Amino acid sequence: MRIRDLIYEVAGIFHPDHKLHLLLDRCGRRMTELEVNTLREYFEYLTIKPMRQIELVALLNEITIGETCFFRNQPQLDALRQIVIPKVLQARSKLPQRRLRVWSAGCSTGEEPYTLSMLMLEEARGRLKDWTVEILATDLNERSLTYARNAIYGAHSTRHLAPYYRQKYFSPVADQLQLRTVARGSVTFSRLNLSDDVRMTFMKNLDVVFCCNVLIYFDLASKRRVIQHLYNNLQPGGYLFLGHSESLYKVSDEFQLVHLPGATAYVKEPGHKGERRAL
Repeated sequence: MRIRDLIYEVAGIFHPDHKLHLLLDRCGRRMTELEVNTLREYFEYLTIKPMRQIELVALLNEITIGETCFFRNQPQLDALRQIVIPKVLQARSKLPQRRLRVWSAGCSTGEEPYTLSMLMLEEARGRLKDWTVEILATDLNERSLTYARNAIYGAHSTRHLAPYYRQKYFSPVADQLQLRTVARGSVTFSRLNLSDDVRMTFMKNLDVVFCCNVLIYFDLASKRRVIQHLYNNLQPGGYLFLGHSESLYKVSDEFQLVHLPGATAYVKEPGHKGERRAL
């Protein structure tokens, strides 16, 4: 199917035969919108019609709809605060600039980077006092990014919010909740295709990367390219978090797997290639 090949070439997202029906369903939605009757005609919309770039983005928006919520993986977040941040700060303590850079790669509708922002604000009273925190949030889906910038969420997204965070960082808007400005200031949203090698090379000097439930979209070759970029962009001693069911097995052996209480992560630690370390 030529549309499948195009999506893979542009975004690194591969639909194997047993998932081809999902791609056909997404194409069908766009074909209905455009009043297009055949896949051949729709392929022309994606490749030779004047609005081809706009339509390609629209199709990618349909393909990359993600499901997430605030505080989705609590053990991972606890490990971030209790172990990872202290280790990163210790490694950076001798640098003249006290800056922590965190990247939410594949941020979807913003719940993950905003969760990280709230946690960093809590740490600002202690470990992160006098530190500047930057949270970069990127996604391929423009609709998701627009939703994230509005920062208004319903019951499903906020189902894991503890009363403390709900009361401190959110304001009621009709039957929903809007994140307050204080928790939005450190987060910068932008559209980024993780298969764009040029753009990926500019995501430098990162301390922590969250790339959770993103690799599932890619085949092995695309995973290896993305992970190599993440490795290159992390500072020595920086950490990579994946989704709880994801791993770098057969993808990369440059990161060191670390076992954290209730979670795992990968660290860019020169000098221990191939070892598995427990913290």
